[in-house]
Parts: sequence; C-alpha cells; structure tokens
Amino acid sequence: MRDLVRSTVFAIAVAGLTLSAAALPTGNAFAQAKRAPVPAEATPPADAPMKQVALTEKQIQGVLAAQKDMAALDDKGADSPNMESDGKVVAELESVAKKAGFASYAEYDNVIDNISLVLAGFDPATKKYIGAEAVLKRQIAAVKADTKMPAKEKKQALDDMNAALKTPSPVIENKGNIDLVGKYYDKLVGALSESEDD
Repeated sequence: MRDLVRSTVFAIAVAGLTLSAAALPTGNAFAQAKRAPVPAEATPPADAPMKQVALTEKQIQGVLAAQKDMAALDDKGADSPNMESDGKVVAELESVAKKAGFASYAEYDNVIDNISLVLAGFDPATKKYIGAEAVLKRQIAAVKADTKMPAKEKKQALDDMNAALKTPSPVIENKGNIDLVGKYYDKLVGALSESEDD
C-alpha cells in the first residue's frame, strides 16, 4: 500500500510540476523525479502506510541541500539490480542524508514523501494549494484538450491519471505542511525538476 501511495502521490506531484496550464510536454506525463532507490533496510514494509510528520523549515532546507547529491547517487547506481543490497550505496545514501541534517536516509525519504504528498495538491499555474484530486482533474482536462499530443500518449496519460484518480491521496494530517511547502514551492519545484532532468 505504501508503494502505491508513494507512486501515486509522486506521479501527481511530478505531473503537476511538468504541466503548464495550456499543454503537456510530449514526453511521459508521469515521469518520476529521480530519487535514489530506498535501501531495503531503510524502508518499512510495502504495505505500511506513509508516516505523516509535521515538516520543519530545517527539513525542507535539508531536502533542498541534499537533492543534487541524491540525484547523483541515483545516476551512479539506478540501473544496478543489486542497488538495495549494495552496502556502499546504502552508506552513501546515509552519509548524504546525515550531511543534510537528517538522522538517517529513512528520515530523509519520509520527509520527501510528506513534501510530495503536499506538492501533489498545488496547482502549478496559481501555486496555490487546491488538493491533489482537483489538480489531477485539471490535468485530465488539459490532456483531453491538448490537440498536439499523440493519440497513443494521450490515451496512456489519461488511463494513468484516471487510475490515479481512483486511488485518492491520503488526507494531509499536518495542515501546517501546506503553508511550509507553499513557502518553498518554487525552490522545491526547481530542485525536484532538476533531479528529474538529470
């Protein structure tokens, strides 16, 4: 369940980051920002719900500081089938997370999940929080209205977004996270978009 929530929330967030009010890029609408895979020992079981936390400015700044190094680690070993069991990669992930002020990579990863959950509800055109479902419905309308998108890509994007719509995002438990992520919205979008492009 946690993986489904993470992939749905992150796909919505990234789609929101890459969509403009008028059109979609011709690429995959659900391309995910590059993130280093989570080491097996640093993750809760796949069916565990995401642990929502009250975010702090220090955590947001830590994510921003670590993003470039995390993307570089992902580039180094993303295709490795042994990524989760590679002790060196795990040690590097832990090191980058700790350098950015986190107790562990697991804490960093959970903060990313919480940020992504909130970002999924921001309208990229207005930079205002409207909720993930409302953002997704606007994105569906934008795809339907896009006359330049190839039919096959449009169908796939609509199928993916309609499937995501059937799996609602969790309710944000810490409403203060909305204001905090909003305060850093441009920086977070920039950092996550950069890591997606790397």
